[in-house]
Amino acid sequence: MTKLEKTINLMKEENTYKRYSEGDHQYSDFSEAIFEQDTSHKCPTYVHKTPPCQGSCPSGEDIRGWLQIIKGIEQPPQDMSMSEYAFRRSTTANPFPSQMGRVCPAPCQSGCNRNEVDDYVGINAVEQFIGDKAIEEGYSFDAAPKLNKERVAIIGGGPAGLSAAYQLRKMGYASTVFEERKELGGMMRYGIPGYRTPRDLLDKEIERIINLGDIEVVTGKRVGKDLPLDDIEKSHDAVLWTIGCWNGKAIPVEGGDATNCITGVDFLEAFCDGRLKVGSKKVICVGGGDTSIDVVSVARRLGHISKMNEQDTPENIVHGYVAQDVSESAAKEGAVVTLTSLFAKEEMTAAEQEVNDAMHEGVTILNGVMPVKIEKDENNKAIAMVVAECTFDENNIPVPVEGTEKRIEADLIVAAIGQSPDIEGLDDLGNERGFFEVDDYYRHKTKEGHFVAGDIIRPHLLTTAIGQGSIVSQTIKSYFENNDFKRRPKVDVHHFNLLDKLRETDLEPEKYTAPIEPDELRGSDTSKNVLHNYEDRSSQEIIPSTELFLGHFKHEVRLKRGEDVPSGDEVIDNYKDRIIGLTEEEAIKEASRCMSCGMCFECDNCVIYCPQDAVFRVKKDEATLGRYVDTDYNKCIGCHICADVCPTGYIKMGLGE
Repeated sequence: MTKLEKTINLMKEENTYKRYSEGDHQYSDFSEAIFEQDTSHKCPTYVHKTPPCQGSCPSGEDIRGWLQIIKGIEQPPQDMSMSEYAFRRSTTANPFPSQMGRVCPAPCQSGCNRNEVDDYVGINAVEQFIGDKAIEEGYSFDAAPKLNKERVAIIGGGPAGLSAAYQLRKMGYASTVFEERKELGGMMRYGIPGYRTPRDLLDKEIERIINLGDIEVVTGKRVGKDLPLDDIEKSHDAVLWTIGCWNGKAIPVEGGDATNCITGVDFLEAFCDGRLKVGSKKVICVGGGDTSIDVVSVARRLGHISKMNEQDTPENIVHGYVAQDVSESAAKEGAVVTLTSLFAKEEMTAAEQEVNDAMHEGVTILNGVMPVKIEKDENNKAIAMVVAECTFDENNIPVPVEGTEKRIEADLIVAAIGQSPDIEGLDDLGNERGFFEVDDYYRHKTKEGHFVAGDIIRPHLLTTAIGQGSIVSQTIKSYFENNDFKRRPKVDVHHFNLLDKLRETDLEPEKYTAPIEPDELRGSDTSKNVLHNYEDRSSQEIIPSTELFLGHFKHEVRLKRGEDVPSGDEVIDNYKDRIIGLTEEEAIKEASRCMSCGMCFECDNCVIYCPQDAVFRVKKDEATLGRYVDTDYNKCIGCHICADVCPTGYIKMGLGE
């Protein structure tokens, strides 16, 4: 091993940037080592990769893109504000930035490479700023293109259905959205309380989609019951199913059939549509996910009244689909609310912040326990639930620990342990469990011309449904055009497109004309017909933190959003929006923490540290995002310094190999 190799290895082991040891006076000749290597690996190229935030986003948002707009790296076109440009980039994938900025559990943040430096970028907080600012300023979508002849029937007006209607209209396709409930919104409206998805903001984001035009809405009608499917098929060229999962699962223990044992889905829907105004005195919820947190938080806000008619008890309201007849002047008292979970607090699927907020609001959480029995009275009404500590067997099935039983009194027991489809009247479309089966392109497996998206495939996140609505729209377009269904990219999200950016700035490459003489030199380094020295791997590769130069980034504390979470004494009838959004100044500051993984953010490190002045800034009138620096290969000696000091991993050695 040469002295140079030993030095380099020592540097890696000691995590230092010091190249020589104390007392060294002779400097090694780097050229010898460089030219011992394959010469195809001596010079840099600029490689665009997808950051992990985008790679883990179920909606497929170009997160790095709109963060760079907010932080000022990517400039908007003339006569457009930064916030509007960020809104347009964000809504390429997701038409609900205000809502998703509040309720998305943000897998993008857990995967953020910034976690290796200090703390993740507050992506949700910046997204909420974009969404709220757009509503405040009255931003609308670009005018939709001229209509094609085909029309799509969308069965279900939730996040998947509305996302699809939005994407289809941008492609030139009209649609009719059929929603069996009174209003559009699906789980955003009927499954999540308004203090988490403020209804005025939700209405604005839905209205913005409908205002694109040629999106007809039919509410209060159920397809397969009120509207024959045959009629819909005859009047539309394709059918998209986005009906969600609206049946909750009962607690599978003795006594689980008690009249006052209801599901979390039914409980929240009754509350969200205004039927449930007062709750029970002693409430137990079995769960551990986001739905269960919403149930217990709502139960605390509803409180109870000492005298209530039997027909107005929560279980009767839920099952009877009528509104409570309760005097507005009736004095409410606090409810004793308990949440039981099979898992430890840190293993619950609910967002950590939501769990902490529920506890602050006065909810008692029992972790690591399972229900073993529900005690009932002579009227088949639950009076208590017996729980026990539990372990898990080799099949991951919970097993009660004998001798650890505990009895909890209850007036209402809510099961938030999963959801299943309601396909009454559509049985031939579902499998044995009621779900719709699809292929890789979201085509229904047994029904030609029918497509599927959202929870009816598999219950997951709202943002997942939005992403599937976008992808299935592209599938429907290919179906109408009789195109082959090409394999989708490995990293199937919205990416930065350098060609689009060049077109936006009037820097699009010139049309290529083949040389007349066959032996005429065909170089590309000075050609105006190609994007020289640039490679796009974004659809195939996600860039890990190990490819970044993390030493470039200073420690910066994440700027957290404020929260207005009521205490246990203040919680009754408190339905205010809990999240205090970032100001524009704060959003810019937080977005500036983005490390722009896999894309240049114009730090100039490569220009400054190149010992040969081989790396240079592109002329201002030819530069744009993604074309900020270039390399003069006549000067480059392959020392790798530019790649070593590139914070984002954008520079790779090997000329594209």
